[in-house]
Amino acid sequence: MISLKSALAKLFAKLIYNRIQKWTNNPVETQQKVFKELIKKASETTFGKDHDFISINSYDEFVKRVPIRDYEDLKPYVEQVVAGKEDILWKGKPIYFAKTSGTTSGSKYIPITKDSMPYHIEAARNAILLYIHETGNSKFVDGKMIFLQGSPILETKNGIQLGRLSGIVAHYVPKYLQKNRMPSYETNCIEDWETKVDAIVEETLPENMTIISGIPSWVQMYFEKLQQKTGKKVGDIFKNFNLFIFGGVNYEPYRAKFENLIGRKVHSIELYPASEGFFGFQDKQNEKGMLLQLNSGIFYEFVKADDFFSENPKRITIKDVELGVNYVMIISTNAGLWAYNIGDTVEFTSLKPYRVIVSGRIKHFISAFGEHVIGKEVEEALKEATHQTNIRVSEFTVAPQIHPEKGLPYHEWFIEFENEPEDMDELAKKIDQSLQKQNSYYFDLIQGKVLQPLKITKVKKDGFQDYMKSIGKLGGQNKLPRLSNDRKIVEGFPYIN
Repeated sequence: MISLKSALAKLFAKLIYNRIQKWTNNPVETQQKVFKELIKKASETTFGKDHDFISINSYDEFVKRVPIRDYEDLKPYVEQVVAGKEDILWKGKPIYFAKTSGTTSGSKYIPITKDSMPYHIEAARNAILLYIHETGNSKFVDGKMIFLQGSPILETKNGIQLGRLSGIVAHYVPKYLQKNRMPSYETNCIEDWETKVDAIVEETLPENMTIISGIPSWVQMYFEKLQQKTGKKVGDIFKNFNLFIFGGVNYEPYRAKFENLIGRKVHSIELYPASEGFFGFQDKQNEKGMLLQLNSGIFYEFVKADDFFSENPKRITIKDVELGVNYVMIISTNAGLWAYNIGDTVEFTSLKPYRVIVSGRIKHFISAFGEHVIGKEVEEALKEATHQTNIRVSEFTVAPQIHPEKGLPYHEWFIEFENEPEDMDELAKKIDQSLQKQNSYYFDLIQGKVLQPLKITKVKKDGFQDYMKSIGKLGGQNKLPRLSNDRKIVEGFPYIN
């Protein structure tokens, strides 16, 4: 018998689905409206005055006045906000800073305002509601839900609270979910990730877990600890667990490992959250890509990744994007980010409605020899090579080997196996063939004898976890780069088998 809570969830899901249909059916007009509101509301800010927002009446004028910036370029304005000044990037002061660790700029302070915060919560909620509407499955709302996230303990800097995004969001769990939510506040506050996961295992083991959510690499750690403690598959421990919600990285490289740990297939919902905004979520189980959030106080621009580092790359809006092109995504938001490069590259999988996949990072690629290999391509190559085999990969990263001891240069794949292949050379050959098929530059370099085919280096069990721990980035929102254009991660890597 269906519970009242489950029945109400279905009704609410239908209401939200109908609301979302209104803006997905009018995408260009929706984005134009967001653009005009952003410019109008920020015209009296320091940034708005510096860039003459009051005179901007069209997108072309915005492009002329507001150049693309990354965090370093925006930093002079952010520093004023951090110092406690008002009306700098957005009206008033932010209510939070999401503190992230930048690779080049030390700590980054990404503003979250009272206008932008609700959209972070709304998008996560809507992802679940659209799943209910599509599948009719709402029984899970009666069970326990776990969200593996950062500590909710926040610091204060000049009257503004700051912490990790997932820790900030933890303060906004709706009242109707509070009793269902795990782990406990005390456990969530544990800073050391391994200690925290051990405590989560103890708390959740006796519960009826129905939803498990988090970055796949860290959920995998939780699953492995559950299995070590009980000797059972996760799906046998939690018999009503049927929905995995994830974000931050592509799930495909983890899928086979997860299905083995769980013991069966479960539905999954992919999210696209970031400190800078909540950009999308999977709205259909059988459609590739995530529904781009066009009505969430974010105005999007796109630049072809191949052109991004040229003198004057062309910026386009949603109406001019094409399927299958690798774009750098640029955002302007009601948190006060303007023509801001978040560093992600995306590809559109659908234009009606607009759906995207995250194809990589504009800084995470290999082009040491002009091959322009991106994250999506290496993930797809590994997936294709291990399809219908018993080979399971825990984690991997790829780096160029420019100066080998002998022979031509090559791509070196550092792979931690759960089940390793009987023939490593055969696996390397399959991955290489897939990469050549996907990337014509790489194909030409192999055929032209500029590169030799890739080589695999085995990483010992938990090697990547040990590495992340050694650099203080175990858990939370930290992710291992899929590939790098240099050998900083793997140079002298001590975790090789």
